[in-house]
Amino acid sequence: MAKRPGRNIPGYLALDAAPSTLTRVRRLAGLVASASGWLSRKLGRGGGTTVPGVVLLKLRPDAVAEYASDLGHGTVLVSATNGKTTTTRLLAAATRAAGYQLVTNTEGSNLERGIAAALLKGHRCADLGLFEVDEAALASIAESARPQVVLLMNLFRDQLDRYGELETLVDKWRDLLDELEAHHEPPVLVLNADDPNIAALGEGRTNVVWFGVDDISHAIGEREHAADATTCRNCGAPLQHQVVLVGHLGHWTCPNCDTTRPIPTISASAIELKPTGQMVTLLYPAPTGPRVELTVESPLPGLHNSYNIVAAFAASWAVAERTKRPQQAQSVARAIAQTAPAFGRGEQIELDGKQIQLLLAKNPTGVNQNVRTILASPGDLHVLVLLNDRTADGQDVSWIWDVDWETMRTRVGSLTLGGDRAWDLALRFKYGGFDMDNVKVGPDPAKALDIALAATPLGQTLFALPTYTAMLDLRWELTRRGHTEAYWSDQT
Repeated sequence: MAKRPGRNIPGYLALDAAPSTLTRVRRLAGLVASASGWLSRKLGRGGGTTVPGVVLLKLRPDAVAEYASDLGHGTVLVSATNGKTTTTRLLAAATRAAGYQLVTNTEGSNLERGIAAALLKGHRCADLGLFEVDEAALASIAESARPQVVLLMNLFRDQLDRYGELETLVDKWRDLLDELEAHHEPPVLVLNADDPNIAALGEGRTNVVWFGVDDISHAIGEREHAADATTCRNCGAPLQHQVVLVGHLGHWTCPNCDTTRPIPTISASAIELKPTGQMVTLLYPAPTGPRVELTVESPLPGLHNSYNIVAAFAASWAVAERTKRPQQAQSVARAIAQTAPAFGRGEQIELDGKQIQLLLAKNPTGVNQNVRTILASPGDLHVLVLLNDRTADGQDVSWIWDVDWETMRTRVGSLTLGGDRAWDLALRFKYGGFDMDNVKVGPDPAKALDIALAATPLGQTLFALPTYTAMLDLRWELTRRGHTEAYWSDQT
């Protein structure tokens, strides 16, 4: 990839200074950027997780490349439509357990400014960078970060007004991988064999670690209405799914050109799902002899998190291979098992004799998995759905019509709708055949929370399904009431 040219920005701190001067310039830019984050927190404008990166990139546009070059083991990039925050969190625990000194964007700020801010804060003490990366920003960040390992988990339809059609992202990612492969030392690719679009990205490449789910006991009868990858990327013929697990993820083949699901290098051979978590048996290559099994008991619920767990383990295995370190499989498995949900992604909060479980809901496939997880709980369900249409959510909310809300219709004890587009949700649930006498609407998140909690009996769980900015609104309200800490205080 071509290096970005220098920018003629007033006040830009140039790179053509003498080494000693350059060091002082870098230090000054870092101090100014760090001070901006402190000021942001002091003024109550947020956690200062992105402002330092914005300031740093204004002063030094090549800061990500500069700081990343200081990391002895390079960087690992994680991207996907669904699950990248949770998987990055799991992988962070795994790599630390394996002995790496890590710098990561644990707060989930996954654009270039967030990665710059993370590097500014932690690169001096780190030998490995691990970064969750926004799907659309992957190419530009990979250009700067020069990754040693790239983990690509899935691609689902999401934020069409921002990303465009799914095929656009697939093509951009393929171009990126082609360019990375042209380098002297291309990265190891960790790819999901169960996603036909991701599998197509690895076709013909030798530097791939495949992962997937071999346990078919949790398969559904047919592809969901919201399934996206339905045709072969080689010949355009309709794909056949022998097993459907999550959306279009599963065991698939093309009857026309014989393209088929790759055999996973690392797989989930058995999965036991529980309302409060799951037990996953992982099958992975041994240094010598046949593949080895080990079991991870995780507090993360749902089959979608089974994919996150096996993806994190596969990526940790790839990191050890690339850095030529001994495998620490047992330590990695224990670290993954002990990792609690990231904020808003299955997080559980106790308050006033009740419990709230936050389940981020941002696209049809993700919401369908959340609904599937909720339905595993016994008794009546008490549900709060919050829908916003701000930039980070995507302004096109038509996706709510592709969610299979109807599967929980007979189980709902109370249903509260909120957020900027609460009335759009109300219309969707009305057409879904829900009893609207049992549905309450309160666009303001604080009011919606009060309504939903009042309808939830003592000792029971309120399942909250917010879009991204609605989740931040809801969590801010819970923080304001003293029930949880601000999300940026999470340094795990």
